[in-house]
Amino acid sequence: MKFSEKWLREWVDPALSTQQLADQLTMAGLEVDAITPAGARVSGVVVGEVLEVARHPDAERLSVCRVSDGRGEYQVVCGASNVRAGLRVPFAREGAELPGLKIKRAKLRGVESCGMLCSADELGITSRVDGLLELPADAPVGEDIVALLALDDQVIELGLTPNRGDCLSIAGLAREVAALNRIEQRPPRAGVVPATISDALDVTLAAPAACPRYAGRVIHGVDIAKPSPLWLQERLRRAGVRSIDAVVDVTNYVLLELGQPLHAFDLRKLGGHITVRMAQAGEKLVLLDGSERELRPDMLVIADNDGAVALAGIMGGQRTAVGEHTREIFLESAFFSPSALAGKARSLGMHTDASHRYERGVDFQLQVAAIERATQLLLDIVGGQAGPVVLASAEEHLPALNAIPLRAERLDTMLGVSLPSADVEDILRRLGLAVERHGAGWLVRPPSFRFDIRIEVDLIEEIARVHGYDRMPVRVQSAVVPIRPRAEAQHTLAAWRHRLNALGYQEAITYSFVEPRIQALLDPDCPPVAVANPISADMAVMRTTLWAGLIKAAQFNQNRQQRSLRLFESGLRFLPGPGGLEQRLAVAGIACGDRAQEGWASQGGALDFFDLKGDVEALLDIEPTSAQYAFVPATHPALHPGQSVLLRREDEPLGFLGALHPELLKQFDLQGPVYLFELDFALASKKNLPSFKGLSKFPEVRRDIAIVLDEDVSGARVLETARQAAGELLVNLKLFDVYRGQGIDTAKKSMALGVVLQHRERTLTDEEVNATMDRMVAALADQCGAALRY
Repeated sequence: MKFSEKWLREWVDPALSTQQLADQLTMAGLEVDAITPAGARVSGVVVGEVLEVARHPDAERLSVCRVSDGRGEYQVVCGASNVRAGLRVPFAREGAELPGLKIKRAKLRGVESCGMLCSADELGITSRVDGLLELPADAPVGEDIVALLALDDQVIELGLTPNRGDCLSIAGLAREVAALNRIEQRPPRAGVVPATISDALDVTLAAPAACPRYAGRVIHGVDIAKPSPLWLQERLRRAGVRSIDAVVDVTNYVLLELGQPLHAFDLRKLGGHITVRMAQAGEKLVLLDGSERELRPDMLVIADNDGAVALAGIMGGQRTAVGEHTREIFLESAFFSPSALAGKARSLGMHTDASHRYERGVDFQLQVAAIERATQLLLDIVGGQAGPVVLASAEEHLPALNAIPLRAERLDTMLGVSLPSADVEDILRRLGLAVERHGAGWLVRPPSFRFDIRIEVDLIEEIARVHGYDRMPVRVQSAVVPIRPRAEAQHTLAAWRHRLNALGYQEAITYSFVEPRIQALLDPDCPPVAVANPISADMAVMRTTLWAGLIKAAQFNQNRQQRSLRLFESGLRFLPGPGGLEQRLAVAGIACGDRAQEGWASQGGALDFFDLKGDVEALLDIEPTSAQYAFVPATHPALHPGQSVLLRREDEPLGFLGALHPELLKQFDLQGPVYLFELDFALASKKNLPSFKGLSKFPEVRRDIAIVLDEDVSGARVLETARQAAGELLVNLKLFDVYRGQGIDTAKKSMALGVVLQHRERTLTDEEVNATMDRMVAALADQCGAALRY
């Protein structure tokens, strides 16, 4: 909102500079966005009277004028079309300074000109009239134009939050400034304009919940040709409102002054009495901007006997618009419920000053006062005779002003400072609230113009900002914050996230709602929970696996030429169970593309199952010699039959990992292979407590063996058999080579094991090492059918 500082100071004039006033408003929650001069900096310009006008001897479009400034007469050459004898205009005398121009005596087409007659643009102000700026006929000749037009004024622009609709007027701002500075307001005298004619229009409230109060007044004999006074045009201009004609200007002026939107109808164009009703389906209305709108049944309209004449609270209709032939008007001032108008203008792609205010809430006790103020201004400017004010009201539908309890203890706690009761009551009363003591607090009743005060914290906010946020004590908050113990025998989710990031995975966050088709393909054996009110058809069920979202993310990336990716997600799976819906926290990942980023030092090749298995082992801290964990071949509907394993710790299943099934690769249009893992966090996050083992000072002994065994014997089985046979002397066991080819039967394979043995208290003898290796070879032969390869 923009407003003139001088206009505000007519209502309330604190002993503050412009900048101090702006700072005070900002600290009170009414943020000042900009302060700009109302006009250009000029000097030496006074009110001049054109005494005589003659044609220029050598130029058809120039006139030679005799101008008086009250002290003398001057010859001025002027090119304006509206110059005429008797006109009072801004006169820049010789030596005057205008923006970018200093006035000097000069000859125009051979005729001397001693000064310049000015237009509005030349003074740095805008006007809808071309040519000279015509001043009032009673403007004192010789008076400085800066003083006459108040060009030393400042235009202040506020960025108001939606809850402060009460400050969208000079009256609201004056009320706020008066409260902040503990001074009284000086509003203009508001009286009742007596009716001099009996003409009136009946008003029917057919939609009282949307419009519980409507005031109207008939005015006959207006002369719309009379222009708005310059002071009124200037105040509108400084508020960013264009002057149109005197009637429209007055309605806009009252809107800015009091905050009450008004509308004027051409009475002769209205067909009978006024009805405020909801629009009918398919009803159309041509608005003042010339656009034809098809109305919806949830839109409120002002109608006569012939149909809708205005879109209530938004814009009037063209059929009943005030024009140059208007002589009789019907003035409207109404209260429309904010909830009835909320979003209606935006749904039509519109935004008006009226809708801006009605959506935020207009004082529902202001309608008659606003229509009286507008009537007085209209009679003073365009003349006429006013009829009685017709007021239709549905009191039961007006907003209720319920008392709000305010607890002194709660106030002190929220503010962090204890204010005297007298100060609290004074602040609230200065803001227009009714206050009475009630026990250890107060009962406070908000005024009709404050729609944002409904609960206790609203009152506390008002007290805080009027008292001054900058006056609140600054204290370092202290509290007893015990550190929660963290189990050492469990991984944390944060640690897993960091570890997966270190392994090259990026975290994804996907919806818990997934497409039923994808869910059925990935986990057909687990019926998902359907969403009662899904956002869309492809978000209709709750996921039972995190793979549903990760596969969609992989699709999105591959469709944008991102072939290599590693993503992980931590989130809930929603599993139906005998006791109802069970929510299980899981961590899942997806990987595809190249093993490493392209580079001169990186090893190329496509990512495979063992890369994913290694990532899971690193995530769980699985040691090479650990017998706790086992990757057991298993089947899963979403995974490749030959590349799918179930991870177990002892006999407890932790989750699946493997390659996405080839059929699903086609279904999801993915470039494969694609590898997945999913772990139940509550189960998989358990770990052994670390224990200290001293380093042995005795040497290690390494022996390598190569064995030949059947192709279907897994490496995990071989390592587990060797580990158990080696006993306590084993400190490291590695499968470092697998060979198939020449010298090996096609149904066989060769595996090479690296065995590291060490005793903690002495050096191992050859006999002990040989005995251990013999025991291991015998166990491999007995349990795996392996034979040493020579």
